[in-house]
This record gives sequence, C-alpha cells and structure tokens, in this order.
Amino acid sequence: MMPNEFGQLFKITSFGESHGKAMGVVIQGCPSGLEVDESIINNYLQRRRPGSLPWVSSRNEPENFEILSGVFEGKTLGTPIAVTVYNTNQKSKDYDYIKGNPRVGHADDTWKNKFSHTDHRGGGRSSGRETLSRVIGGAFAEMLVKQFSSNTKIISKISKLGPLINTTDEAYPIGTEELLTTAKENGESYGGHFSLTISNPVKNLGQPVFKKLKSELTSAMMSIGAVVGIEFEDSFVNVLKKGTEFHDSATSKKYSGIRGGISTGEDINLTIAMKPTSSIKNTAKQGRHDPCILIRALPVVESMAYLVLADQILWSRLDNI
Repeated sequence: MMPNEFGQLFKITSFGESHGKAMGVVIQGCPSGLEVDESIINNYLQRRRPGSLPWVSSRNEPENFEILSGVFEGKTLGTPIAVTVYNTNQKSKDYDYIKGNPRVGHADDTWKNKFSHTDHRGGGRSSGRETLSRVIGGAFAEMLVKQFSSNTKIISKISKLGPLINTTDEAYPIGTEELLTTAKENGESYGGHFSLTISNPVKNLGQPVFKKLKSELTSAMMSIGAVVGIEFEDSFVNVLKKGTEFHDSATSKKYSGIRGGISTGEDINLTIAMKPTSSIKNTAKQGRHDPCILIRALPVVESMAYLVLADQILWSRLDNI
C-alpha cells in the first residue's frame, strides 16, 4: 500500500496540496450498483469546511465537489471513483515567512527534511485541508456500510475540550463558543477528546492476526493529524482490575465489541485524544487558524471509522465459501 492510500479492498487515494489547484480522492474497490446520495458527501464537507463558524478558521471556501468518474445515473460503476474540490480561497503570501522558518509544532521542517522539495503554502500535504479527501471517501464508505447493514451507524461527539466536559448528547460541550472565541482573540489553542461509538456493527469483521479490527481502527484514527492517543472503552482503567472482575461476562462492555480481533456485533466505543492546535500566539492572531481542531475533525473521525468498516465488510465476504 502506498503512503497516500488507505484501505485494502475499499481503498482511497488522497491527492492535492492545501494551496494547490484542487484536492480530492480516488476511491477504488467500491462495487457497482451502489446508489450515490450526494447529500451525504455534502454534509461531511460542510461540517468539515473552514469558515462555517465564527470561532473556527476564517478561511471560507464553499467546498463544492465534482464527481469526475465512476458514477453514472446516480449509481457506482465498479470503476475508480474520482472526486475533486477546487481550492478558491488561498492566501499563499501569508505563508512566505515559513519557507525558511518552520513553525513550532507543525510538520514544516520534518516534511522538508524528508522530501527536500516541498510546497510550504498552507502546509502543503501536511495541512489539515487534506482531510477533505478523507471525508469524501468516508461518505462513500458510509453508503456502502448502510447497504449491507442499515442499522449500523457511527455517533461521535467532543467529550472533553480543554477544561470543558460534555455532559450532553450535543456535538461539543456547553461553553465551547465562549472559550474558543476568547482563545482566538488571545492566540491560544485547545485540544481534547472525541467519543466515538460504532452502534450495531456487522459481526465477524476483522482478522485474527495482522488485520484485527482494533488495530485497523487504531491505525485509521492515528493517521489523522494531531491525534495522539486511542482508547477502547475505559481500557486503561479496566486492565488494572482482577481477572474475575474484568471477565465477568462474555458480553462484557470491557471488550468493546471486539474479541480475538473480530467484531461481536456489540457496540464499539473509542476515545480519541487530539492535541491543541500548533498555531498559537502571534502566528494564530495573524493567520486564519483554528483555536481548536476538534470542531471540524468530528466528520473526519467518523469517516475514518466508516472506511475501516467498508473495507472489513468486503474482506468478510472472502472468509467463507
């Protein structure tokens, strides 16, 4: 698998730079005949896009997508699906200073050291804008998952944001707007935790050795920029319990719906940790940066989970005659 690809049977290839002409995705392995609901794609993009709220990045782009191939008369053809979004609101001159002065906490210097010749504008490929490719792929993955299992759904929210704790079912904690508005004014940033639930997952997903469902989900989430940790259920606390307490039932939530690397059909619960935005102080005040990445990353974590499920559903169809 090449480094800009994700998945084995249901595979996406992400392409484009933050300030280049366009960004997009090529999806391979999607079976023919899948009905395409463009409103799902649009919903993911609108939730992820900058400029959608006054207390996120002020880079304001409509993110209108164009399906170039692989779909005809509203259904997939079984051939590669190419979707692109043209960049329309770049301010590349704002990044001239970082060409020779890498930003603290960013990947400017590591990418330069690795590839020698890089596009520094907006962070190039290391920019969070790359995630629009993931959410488009995730939208198609969701359509495929729902085709096989209409009851399966993914629910996510920000459970912790800096000092705030989300005690509701809303997407983010009460007080988020006030906290991030002040942070944006002061050049401050915050990180936090996502709670993600895969409700009613298909049984028997995952392989017992190298493609365990938990390792695939972990790899997917850790591939998202700024994600620094993953926990299934309350595993760091539960593993300290005695075995007679931990293994109290074959359907114990402590297994988080995965045993032997394979899904049991029970809900799968993850906590995902994301660090504070790297752009702080004067850099944040002068640019168009998010004081907290978590707000726009919610559809990204959902998309990565759906991509894993879609890939594993196709794999499971090869496990038995």
